[in-house]
Amino acid sequence: MTIELVDGKAGTAHISSEDKAIIHQAKFSKSDVVYDWGDAFKCSMSSSNRATVGTGCASIQGLDWHITSAESVTISNGSQGMKRNDIICAHYHRESETGNELVNLVVLKGTPNATAAADPTIPSGKILSGAVDAYMPLWRIPLDGITVGTPVRLFTPRGALWDSVTQQWKPPYTNDSLTLCRVGRVVTVNGNVKFTGSGQQNYSTANETIPEAFRPLADMSIIAFPSCGFSLLVERGGKVQMLGDPKSAYSTAHGCWMAK
Repeated sequence: MTIELVDGKAGTAHISSEDKAIIHQAKFSKSDVVYDWGDAFKCSMSSSNRATVGTGCASIQGLDWHITSAESVTISNGSQGMKRNDIICAHYHRESETGNELVNLVVLKGTPNATAAADPTIPSGKILSGAVDAYMPLWRIPLDGITVGTPVRLFTPRGALWDSVTQQWKPPYTNDSLTLCRVGRVVTVNGNVKFTGSGQQNYSTANETIPEAFRPLADMSIIAFPSCGFSLLVERGGKVQMLGDPKSAYSTAHGCWMAK
């Protein structure tokens, strides 16, 4: 049968990690997620060759995993006069013969370069398509010669499903700010601004971008300024396109979308 009551009693063990991943992706997200729990995988360099990752809880392609006591990984020595980026990843692996699955931390080593460091390629693999390996990037470790820099976080911790987060954000053509509010995955935008300039805009890109935690699931999400017919079109990556003329006017602002 292709229909299954996953949480129901079947008289035999039947709930698989595939069941779990499918339902988790449908309920929450197909994206990898780090939750705001424990130390949220805080990373520090305990020595020039040792990075320590703190406690945390996450989901890789719908499969939950956590660290309950700090883990350490080894960073290879840098080379004099060369720059390099290493990436600390959570590595999912499934044994082909037994089907047993695990997650551990690995370091993907970048290629040294004399002028500019680049991140190593993160291998792609879809667990639900049968891949036995998948990688979830957590931290970038920059090296300049033999000097190890400050770890760079590659994720934004997500709060509990219905936790609310607010942040002030300044749109273009004004010194005033709007309130971005996220509850679960729903983002609302509200406020009142006085625009300081005018000029017809035709899909030109603003310098301002939407903060990562509030970015929409779909392109062309709208922040409308109804009093002057001006609007902002928000892309998934946070870029903002302007449409219409702010007319140096006062206007309320309204927007609502689903976040990634």
